Amino acid sequence: MKRHSLILLAVACALSLPSFGKGVNPPTMGWSTWNTFALNINEQVIKSQADAMVKTGLAKAGYKYVNIDDGYWDGRGEDGKLRLNTKLFPSGMRALTDYIHSLGLKAGIYSDAGDNTCGSGGVAKWGLGVGFVGHEKEDCELYFDDWNYDFIKVDYCGGNHAKLDEREQYTKISNAIKSCKKKGIVFNVCRWAYPGTWISDVADSWRTTGDIYCAWASVKSIVKENLYIQAYTGGGHYNDPDMLEIGRTLAPDEENTHMAYWCIASSPLLIGCDMTTIPEYSLNLLKNKDLIAMNQDRLGLGAPVVQREGEVYVVAKDMEKIFGKKRAVVVMNLTDEVKTINVDVNALGFTGAVQWYDCLIHADVYYGTGNYAVTIPAHGSKAFFVTGKRIEKTLYQAEEAWLKAYHELGKKRPTPQYLPNETADQGEYVGNLGFVDGMTDNYLEWRNVYSKKGGKYKMTIRYACGDQRSMNVSVNGTPVTTLTPLLSGDYLNKWNTVGVEITLKKGLNTIQLSNPAAPMPNLDCMKLTAAK
Repeated sequence: MKRHSLILLAVACALSLPSFGKGVNPPTMGWSTWNTFALNINEQVIKSQADAMVKTGLAKAGYKYVNIDDGYWDGRGEDGKLRLNTKLFPSGMRALTDYIHSLGLKAGIYSDAGDNTCGSGGVAKWGLGVGFVGHEKEDCELYFDDWNYDFIKVDYCGGNHAKLDEREQYTKISNAIKSCKKKGIVFNVCRWAYPGTWISDVADSWRTTGDIYCAWASVKSIVKENLYIQAYTGGGHYNDPDMLEIGRTLAPDEENTHMAYWCIASSPLLIGCDMTTIPEYSLNLLKNKDLIAMNQDRLGLGAPVVQREGEVYVVAKDMEKIFGKKRAVVVMNLTDEVKTINVDVNALGFTGAVQWYDCLIHADVYYGTGNYAVTIPAHGSKAFFVTGKRIEKTLYQAEEAWLKAYHELGKKRPTPQYLPNETADQGEYVGNLGFVDGMTDNYLEWRNVYSKKGGKYKMTIRYACGDQRSMNVSVNGTPVTTLTPLLSGDYLNKWNTVGVEITLKKGLNTIQLSNPAAPMPNLDCMKLTAAK
């Protein structure tokens, strides 16, 4: 690739970076009908849940949105206008949103990107043709200007049925929402998989997995699906691993993991239980002020894996200030046995004595130097605020990086991949990068490389490939070099390293590895060493 083309590509990417370190809109907090009530909804159910949100103290804790999911329509009239099921909602939707707003809360609604809704099964007449396709502007005016809703979740069953293009249709809906008189509407995309990096320009949040259900197997699966896509949360736009099953039938330790991970990952927090009958333990967990602070932190960051031992994971993120003294840390035990892990303080980004504050019991539990041994019950988690003197991060995993061409929309569309391999540094690596299947913008970026003072560094990249390959290195939009030839002797089990000198500015930097003309090596990690 010519030098000027590489510069233009890098600069264009830099312009789309999340606003790290600046206050952003926090993840949505509220309640949704689907997990408990599914299609069995009506006006009184919604009002009773809104009342319960206030009465239980959940509203005071930060939960504001009362969201109606599928099942409120009565088809679409010959004039193209949506019809409300007035047997279920006799007072009308505007009266209902007025009631919700009178409690100091906000109201949410649901639709589909295509023709038919998911709950209709493609056969129930009330849900046929009520989706957005062909009616984007008029439906948005109804939902937001006439009915005065503040939030919308847009599903994709009808999108599949109508064989739509996700990016095109969700962008059309987003533009229609932005054209409404009402402003500040929260837009949640429900495509059941990470749609692609374009989604950050379209929606406030997006589903990353299939539907959650109330069982440990579901919670565990969703946690693991989200561990290595944390780079896509940022700038006030969030991965959404689906609604909360807390307050239904999960065990307390499982609820701890559910809540702690959703909070540290900056996920939307949408309660899914019946708030009029919520058990005390679950209610207190949902109102946990420290976990909520972790979720609503002004930085709005994702939480990458910083340490792993089997299926025990340590994830962490900065709070309040980039490279500040305070970090949120969650230690998760996804196994069926009690586990103890010595949490590496250096891996968390600290040196010297640090303070450990337990967010589940609201108390300081340890102050000292060295690693901290954490014992966790099966399926359980511990959540901490860790405070101390920071050290510059030196090891960056490929699986915590942002991949321009990444998506999870199916095998027909090429994509780079986050892949497991026990020979990789933390058991994961990134493959299928560079010019693969016609992709020319298939590059990797570490977007949060922090240097306290700036200056020269040696960057050492760990890679694997069975044939000779190459890749371009750029820092903050400026090309540095092309690394070639690269050869380790095997794509998976033989790793090699290559070094290059780079210059970082003071503060946050972006390092990009790319090759728009040929496949790149598999990438494991990169290490930074400051020049002496």
